[in-house]
Amino acid sequence: MKKKIALHWQIGIGMVLGVVFGLLLGKYEWGRPFVENWIYPFGELFINLLKLIAIPLIIASLIKGISDMQDISKLSSIGIRTLMLYIFTTICAITIGLGVANIVKPGSGISEETITQLTSDSDKADIVNQRISDSQTKTKNFVEFIVDIVPDNILGAMSDNNQMLQVIFFAVLLGVSLLLIGEEKAKPLKRFFDSLNDAVLKMVDLIIKIAPVAVFALLANVVVGTNDIDVLVALLKYSFTVIGSLFLMIVVYMIFISVYVKKNPLWFLRQMSPVQLLAFSTSSSAATLPVNMERVQEYIGVDEEVSSFVLPVGATINMDGTSLYQAVATIFICEALHFDITFADQLTIIFTALLASIGTAAVPGVGVVMLIIVLQSINFPADKLPLGIALILSVDRILDMCRTVINVTGDATVATVVAKSVGKLGEPKHKD
Repeated sequence: MKKKIALHWQIGIGMVLGVVFGLLLGKYEWGRPFVENWIYPFGELFINLLKLIAIPLIIASLIKGISDMQDISKLSSIGIRTLMLYIFTTICAITIGLGVANIVKPGSGISEETITQLTSDSDKADIVNQRISDSQTKTKNFVEFIVDIVPDNILGAMSDNNQMLQVIFFAVLLGVSLLLIGEEKAKPLKRFFDSLNDAVLKMVDLIIKIAPVAVFALLANVVVGTNDIDVLVALLKYSFTVIGSLFLMIVVYMIFISVYVKKNPLWFLRQMSPVQLLAFSTSSSAATLPVNMERVQEYIGVDEEVSSFVLPVGATINMDGTSLYQAVATIFICEALHFDITFADQLTIIFTALLASIGTAAVPGVGVVMLIIVLQSINFPADKLPLGIALILSVDRILDMCRTVINVTGDATVATVVAKSVGKLGEPKHKD
């Protein structure tokens, strides 16, 4: 009997074939429309399927996990550890981004002619204006943020994947209430959510089977649309600064896994590879969440009552990769457009990027919106803001894919560390 190819290898093969296919068809005038109309929809279908089950999975797993605790103090302990770790890793990410950018200085030495070339694409104008408009609607103070967590209509919140925090609030409140009314009264509802959780996890198993084909479609669409090779080369220094910083963040995670969890970092990365490859392909923490939850529980050994709380919260408030990118991009734009920033400005970047990561929708491209908020916090000239954003849009899609990998890896790392700290890290059910 032939041994089945592991999922991460299947996805990897799909990625390679997608890149090659995209490069080949990109040479023909009809190639891009063909990929967009006949290939990419299969990838879009896959993302929609994952988003379809994200909210039911969060509700079922979170309520089940909390109601199974039998002691409300456990939730408090897990919650505090989770939030503190997410804040700590986000600060680490922003600091790494600022540190590397200050050393490398990716924006220095860029000529006016290069800046003109990078920002001359008329298609970028509408995108930039839209992102600036989005940033104005997302700027809220802390009190407004707290108010927005509480939904006035849970069915309305459940119909929008961007309202995950509201869904999490409802699920936590219902789970705690089930604990407080006693086991006998809670039993019928608990059995329903137990069954729903099992059914949704089976849906994850079914959906993930088409992941290699979906990854092929998504990567082919990205590559076939990359036609500004000269522009990409001009931005290589900036791109490598971001990617190098993201790699250092992976090293930080692996120190946690090695030193505190006492697990082999390479083993951890191997178990997480399907999640990371999907995150890279979809650029969405929300779409990757169902697969992340399955891998962390089944292949890492994190107890469901920990993963069902830590991972949905992380998909919403933990954006280490995005925060790190904002730090590097801010330095790059300021250097390229000759705007001097002080040490106090860099402290402001840390604080603003940290707050901006909380409540950020776990969807593609949102990092640019949050970057605008960070730039505005250091009083970056408003007349240069569209120019600065246009400067990085050429490579933002690729970097968005890379930083999403960090986001989901950070979520899994924190879940594993929290599980270890509360004695909820056991042996994985599957060994790859």
